[in-house]
This record gives sequence, C-alpha cells and structure tokens, in this order.
Amino acid sequence: MGRCSHNAIGKLNELFFCVRQCTTVGSMKNSLSLLLSISFLSLVSLLLLFKSRPASLHTPLLQNSAFRSQTRLKVHVADLPRTLNYGLLDHYWSLSGPDSRIGADPDGDLRAFLSSAPRRSNPPPYPENPLIKQYSAEYWLLRDLETPEESSVAERVYDWRNADVVFVPFFATLSAEMELGWGKKGRFIKKDGNGDYLRQREVVDRIRRSEAWKRSGGRDHVFVLTDPVAMWHVRAEISPAVLLVVDFGGWYKLDAKAAKENSSSIIQHTQVSLLKDVIVPYTHLLPRLHLVEDQPRHSLLYFKGARHRHRGGLVREKLWNVLQNEPDVIIEEGFPNASGREQSIRGMRGSEFCLHPAGDTPTSCRLFDAISSLCIPVVVSDHIELRSRERWITQNSPSSSQSMMPFDLVGSSIA
Repeated sequence: MGRCSHNAIGKLNELFFCVRQCTTVGSMKNSLSLLLSISFLSLVSLLLLFKSRPASLHTPLLQNSAFRSQTRLKVHVADLPRTLNYGLLDHYWSLSGPDSRIGADPDGDLRAFLSSAPRRSNPPPYPENPLIKQYSAEYWLLRDLETPEESSVAERVYDWRNADVVFVPFFATLSAEMELGWGKKGRFIKKDGNGDYLRQREVVDRIRRSEAWKRSGGRDHVFVLTDPVAMWHVRAEISPAVLLVVDFGGWYKLDAKAAKENSSSIIQHTQVSLLKDVIVPYTHLLPRLHLVEDQPRHSLLYFKGARHRHRGGLVREKLWNVLQNEPDVIIEEGFPNASGREQSIRGMRGSEFCLHPAGDTPTSCRLFDAISSLCIPVVVSDHIELRSRERWITQNSPSSSQSMMPFDLVGSSIA
C-alpha cells in the first residue's frame, strides 16, 4: 500500500484507542474517533497524487488546454497607493531591529544586503520571518495579477465596470504583523498610536468612497485576510466583501453576537461564511520533499509546537499528557526559529503521521508543512475549514454524524 504500511495504520489505531480510553472530554472523543479514517483517506490522497498524476506535478496550469478553454475571472485591482502594499515591504526591510516575538532575525542577512544594494528590488521580496511568511498569499496573489496576461490564472481588467471582482491590494497581514512585532506592546488592540489601524482606516475610507464599492455595496470586492488579526478594527465595515481567510478562528467573538438569528442561507454582516468567503492555504514554511527523496520513516507520530493554547487549543494539553511517553511518538515543545525549523524538517520527514491539533485558531501552517514533507496529517480540530471543499468527500463515522474528510489534500499550498 505504498510507503505507509497496514502495520503503521494499525499502530496509530491502537494508539488513539488508548487516547479515547484516557480522556473524558466529549468533544475530544468525537474528534479522535475520526482520526484513523482521516489518516487513511489522507494516505489515499498521497497515493493517488503521486502514482496516478505524476505528469501534472510538473505541467504548468496554463499549458492545460481544458483550463485555457474556460472563461477566466476578470479582476480589477483597486487603486491604492504603493505605501499600502509594496511600500510596506520597503518599510519592513528598512527596520533595524528583529521581531520582538522571536528575538533572532531570520531576515537579517537579506535586510543587510538590500540596504547596501545600489538599486531597490522592485517588487521587494516577502519576509522569511515565519510569523509573517505563513500568511504570504496577499503578496503572491497581487504578483500573479501583475504578470503578463498569458501567465496569469485571471484576466486583469483596468475598468471596474468590466470586472467580475475588485481585488483590494492591501497587505493587511504585513501591516498587522509589523505592529505586533515592532510596535509598542499592547498597542495593537488600541487605535491611538497604532500604525496598523491608521492603514486599515485609510484603506476602508478609500475603498468605500469608490464608485465600484457604491455599485455593489462591496459584495464583489475581495480582501485577503489570511492573518487571523488582519483588518481587526474595521471588519464590520468590509464584511459584505469576499474575504480570503485561512480559517474562521479570528472571527469567533464577532460570530457569537450575530449567529443567534442566522440561518444557513442568511449571513449577518459581522459574520464570515462559506456562502461568500474563500478558504485559502497557508504558505508552508518547510521545504518540499519530493517523492524520490523520501527515506524510510522510523517514528509513528510527530508533533512539535506549543503545548499550552486557548479555546479549541486546550485539546493539546490533553493529547500531550496521554501521548508524550508512548513508544514511536515524538511530541515536543518548539517555536518557528532556525533550530526549531531544522528539528521540524527532521521530525516530519522521519514520521509516518504528523499530529495537527487545534491551537488558538482551528488550523495552522503545520498542516501544509506536513503535506510538503509527505507526512500524513492527523487533524484534531472541531472547527477546521479546508480549501477546495468540493474535492472532499463525505464519510459516515460509526460514532458521529457525517463529517467532511480529505480526498485530495496534497499540493494545496501557495508558492
């Protein structure tokens, strides 16, 4: 059955049978009862991708005649000053100190090189700082819209009247992360003295004054909010728009206020919903492992990350207590610095399965790091939303109601 044996799946099943016996948390039981099915179907995904579709991995999307024959989405890029996108990168590369949250500066060498270069890179590169890089969809989507038409997956139009959607080119994640990493501690949630809030306010005021917004009420506008705290102070004002998010974790407090009168077909203005919004992947932080480079794996299950988390992430502590002394299981504290990155590469490439429990938000880039490392993800999260849901299948679990299971999860990360 390919790289992962029936024996490995059997071991995982035994392991989580023990976990179910050792915990009394109801929601955790429901999640864990699906683990084996998730793992098996993820394994099928790996086998299907790498055995039945090898040529597609190396064939550019736009060379596919079926894709070219489809009508491409017409996208108008809203008029915003450079200071709200690439200018933010210029500012980032001019910063002298490291991100206060990680101490070391993973961009230090490149920052020094760019500062001494005779000519400015245009556009500037996106940071390698893992706290920022994981949300870099905002950068790559704008870059794609700026490529020659024959190379882009969308058709850029310069008159908003001819557009299907209006893309707002604000680097909301970079703006928020610069305030969090270089601003005064505790200032992010306030408006006074908050540079990120001032940028949010400028974007919203400019966009809402535009004729394009007035025509549709914003329903055809697209904002990239991959960071859970992006556009934090102005979300109610842009809620009619299409929001590109990695999950709905940053919206729980807003949702709770509006969900009481909500139905499956009516969206309150403070809410996010799969009826209008789009789940996009994290950018994986670990280098991609190609199938021909894969080596025998000597551990069953691997996890590296923070043990203590809030909300849905409380499940981590319970999993930790049960799994930490199990044979063939590696579970350890870690942080996305240089040493943690190397340890994660070795751990994910050396394990059959990679644990993906909820944290402060339902998902993280760990899921996509596992996929890029050919490590089968085991998801423990009650509220996770995954991209390309139309490519997921519904499977009945003996101990729960119908749940969405991954069928083609591999190859879903950006860049």
